[in-house]
Parts: sequence; C-alpha cells; structure tokens
Amino acid sequence: MDFTLDEEQKEIRDWVRTFVRKEIIPLEPEVLRRERAGQPGLTRDELKELQDKAKQAGFFGVLTPQEFGGMGLGAVMTALLEAELGRSFVPFRFGGYADNILFHGNEEQKQRYLLPTISGERVSCFAITEPGAGSDAKAIRTSAVKDGNEWVINGEKTFITQGNEADFVMVFAVTDKEKGADGGVTCFLVDRDMGWKSEPIPTMGQWGPAALVFDNVRVPEENVLGEVGKGFHLAMQWIGQGRYLLPARALGSVERLVEMAIEQAKNRVTFGQPIADYQAIQWMIADSAVEIEALRWLVLHAAWLVDQKQDSRQAQSIAKLYGGIKANEIVDRVLQIHGGMGYTRELPIERWYRELRLLRIYEGTDEIQRRTIARNLLKGHANIRGTLG
Repeated sequence: MDFTLDEEQKEIRDWVRTFVRKEIIPLEPEVLRRERAGQPGLTRDELKELQDKAKQAGFFGVLTPQEFGGMGLGAVMTALLEAELGRSFVPFRFGGYADNILFHGNEEQKQRYLLPTISGERVSCFAITEPGAGSDAKAIRTSAVKDGNEWVINGEKTFITQGNEADFVMVFAVTDKEKGADGGVTCFLVDRDMGWKSEPIPTMGQWGPAALVFDNVRVPEENVLGEVGKGFHLAMQWIGQGRYLLPARALGSVERLVEMAIEQAKNRVTFGQPIADYQAIQWMIADSAVEIEALRWLVLHAAWLVDQKQDSRQAQSIAKLYGGIKANEIVDRVLQIHGGMGYTRELPIERWYRELRLLRIYEGTDEIQRRTIARNLLKGHANIRGTLG
C-alpha cells in the first residue's frame, strides 16, 4: 500500500489544515468560555455559518456520493481530513452528511428524509441503545405493534447523539419477539411531531446525548426503513460504517496535544533549567510520539482496506481499541507535563481529557473491540499475520 498523496489530495488536505487554523482554532477561547458557563460551544447558526464557508470552497458532504451533491472522497482521504479537524476541540463537522442507512430508503423517503438531511434542512438521530441494551444491542425491548396501517411504538432509548436537536429519528424496535434480532427488529423513520419526547443527559464531557421516550407513538407503515424484520442488519451497518474515523479524529487531537507539551517543556523552567532537559519529560514525549505514529498507520491501514472494499472489520476494531487507549494515556501525560495549569479550565487540556475518555465507550467499548478481535482470530476470520498473510 502506498499512502503518498497526489497533488489534488495534498491540496484538499492543506485546505482543511488552513481552514482549521484560520477559522476554527481562533474560536477556542470563546468556546471554552461558553462551556464553562454551561452553554453550547457553538450555536446551530454558528456551525451552519462555518459549514457554509467550507461549502463555498467546495467542501460539502465529504463521504456523500457525488450523485447526491457530495465530494465522494475515499476512506483514506476522509481519515486524513478527520485528523485535521481533530486538531481542535471545537465541535465542527462538514455539512452535507446523512447517516449511511438513509440511503436504503425508497424514493419517497429519500425526498422526505435523506435529501433534506444532506442539505441541512433536517436533523436526524440514530436510536438503538436502551437502558438495558448497550453493548448487547440484541437485548432491545422497545416494541412496535401493527395496528391497521400504522405501527404503535413504546419504549425508551438512551445516550442518543443529537437526540435533543433531531426532528426525526431512525428508531429500532422489536416487531417479532420470538425472532428478536434474527428477523424480528425493524427500523422506523419517526418525526418528532409524531409524539416522541427527548430529555438531555448530563455527562462529564461536552457530548450532549438524550433519552428518548416513545409512549404509544403511531407511525405510518410507509415509514418503515428497509424491510420489516431486517432492521438489526441496518443497525449493524450503521455502527460499523466508520469506526476508523473515531481514532482518526483522536489522532489529530493527540498530535496537537503533544505539540503543546513540547512547547511547555521548552519554556517551563524549574531548578534553573527547562523541564525538557529532564529524562522523565523526554520519555513521556518519546513514548507519545511512538504511539501516535503507530496509531496513524493503524487508522490509514483500516481506511485503505475500506477503499479496497476488503473486509476491514478487524482493522477498524484494532484502530479504535488502540486509539482510545493511547489517546487517553497521551492526554494524561500532556496534562502532567503542564502541571497545575493543565488541570485548570483555562487551558483546553482538561477539556480534551474529558472528551477523549468517551472514545473508549461509544460505538463499541474497549471490551467489545477486544472480544471482536479475539473472536475473529479464534474462529479463523482473521490472521495474526495481518494483511500480508
């Protein structure tokens, strides 16, 4: 595999790098101030304004196919762009994105849900996790019962990203208890005005998930996404759509954090000399550099497999597991190098400390990734010698 970028790819990467430096990083002090005051870091209007600036330069729908107005970039390039965005904690993402399973909708559903989501007119959320069904998604209990030409949904979902902002939800419910996840789960497109409610869940970080409640919510039959009973397959397709992008964003974060640590080590003087002269500090920086380089190659390898349309599940699980663990170790070292100031909310380090902790939990915990990796090896689905065989 060759990760050398051609001129067009370098131009794309460099544009995003410049955009982050000029448009996003300058917002950090104000974002921190707002978050300290308990306010959102970016308002929806401010996010849209930034997205519109990017769109004017042609950056819209990075992963969205060109037929739907997106850039249709490959996985490797998308991973590189995520790393650039990860260099700031400001919650920015390019516009023109829609959940991959929405592309499975029929033509009417694409007009009502997919295209408005890509354009930014509508906001969606994905709801499978429940209070008793997190890592074990097959244990969901939310039910949908057929009543004439409608389905009646009852149940509760939890830790739903964008659940408070969304005006429609892709909710997964049991439609056949006997079959369960093996043909008894269905995905429904449910508008908020059909009756579901959301409540914010306070967390240690700035991620603002929600609990969703469905109390006899009636949904027309035409709002089934895909086929009745085939929803669990869609859910797994959503969950596995891009695990490599999570450690890719973390990669950018730890790159910048270690740059901050290097600057601090050079300028902080104790006992008459910069702390960069002490072996303890040097080893922290050296270990971090090695781990960042390893993470970079794990992310790029997983993305390359996606581009090659090869089975990338093992590589993505490895990248996510390693990225989550090492990002947390690195940010801890960086905080230590900054001493007391690193612990304050004046610097963004503690903010990253809280944010990166989530990487070890959502979209597959460390324990689930380990189970996946081990099972693939034990069952012969993966080779310990990797891609080279």
